[in-house]
Amino acid sequence: MGLNPEQTIIGFIGIGVMGKSMAEQLRKAGYPLHVYTRTASKAEDLVAEGAVWYASPAALAKASDVIITMVGYPKDVEEIYFGEDGIIANAKAGAYLIDMTTSSPLLAERIYRAATDKGLHALDAPVSGGDIGAREGKLSIMVGGDKDDFATVLPLFERLGTNIVLQGKAGAGQHTKMCNQIAIASNMIGVCEALAYATTTGLDPELVLKSISTGAAGSWSLSNLGPRIIAGNFEPGFYVKHFIKDMGIALEVAKEVGLDTPGLALAYSLYKRLAEMGFDEKGTQALYKVLVH
Repeated sequence: MGLNPEQTIIGFIGIGVMGKSMAEQLRKAGYPLHVYTRTASKAEDLVAEGAVWYASPAALAKASDVIITMVGYPKDVEEIYFGEDGIIANAKAGAYLIDMTTSSPLLAERIYRAATDKGLHALDAPVSGGDIGAREGKLSIMVGGDKDDFATVLPLFERLGTNIVLQGKAGAGQHTKMCNQIAIASNMIGVCEALAYATTTGLDPELVLKSISTGAAGSWSLSNLGPRIIAGNFEPGFYVKHFIKDMGIALEVAKEVGLDTPGLALAYSLYKRLAEMGFDEKGTQALYKVLVH
C-alpha cells in the first residue's frame, strides 16, 4: 500500500484536545479523513471541512487504509481494538494501525501480536508536545514496531511531528513515553514551586521567568506552561486526569522491573491531591494550585 495523500484513507479515532488538531493536520495534507468519536459533536468542525464521520470504530476500520487512535485510557484502547466490533476484527487486510494514545507497553505488544496474526501492521506511537505541538505539527513521536512499517507511515508522522524516532520493537514507543512522563513529573513540581516562590517573596514572576527560562533551569514546561500559570490560565493542553493515568502506568512498570522512582511517586501523590481538589479536567500546570490556593 502506498501513502499517496489522495488515495490513502485515514481513519482517526479520538477527536480530543490533541486528536482534533492532529486529524486536521492530516486533512490539510490532502488525506481523505474518516473520523469516529463517542461524542459526535466533537467532530462537527472536521465534518464541515470534508471529513466523514462514522458511528462505530468497526465501520471506520472497514473503510480506512490507516487507522490512528488517540483516546484517553488503556481500557479505551483495549475496547476499541479488540472484540467483534473492534478495529483488529474489522480492518482491511494489510491496514496500518497506529495507536498514539499514551497507554500500557504490554497492551501495545498485545495489539501488535493480534494485528500480525490478522495480516495487519501495528505501531505504538505516543506523542509529546501538548496542544501547542499538535496544533503546529511539531510533536515528538516515539514509535515502537517493525522498521518497514515505520518507514511506510513515516510521511504521516512527518505531518504531525518534527522529532520522530523508531525506538525499537512493539511497546518501545510506550516505554519511551513513560520516560518522558517521568521527566515531566518532577519538572512540573519544580516549575510550580519556582513560580510560587517568586510570587510569595514579592517578585514579578514574568521577570523571573525571563531570567531563568533560558538558563540551566530552562525546560519546555517552564517556557510554555510558566506563562499560563502566571496568567491564571489552567485550561488543558494536557489533562491532569490523563497525566495521573500515565504516571500510574509508569509506577506499575517501574515496580515490575524493581526500579525505585521517588520523584515520580511524589508527583503522582501531588497530582492525586490536585484531582481531589476538583482540578482533574484542568491542565497539568494547575499543580500550582496545590501550592498556592
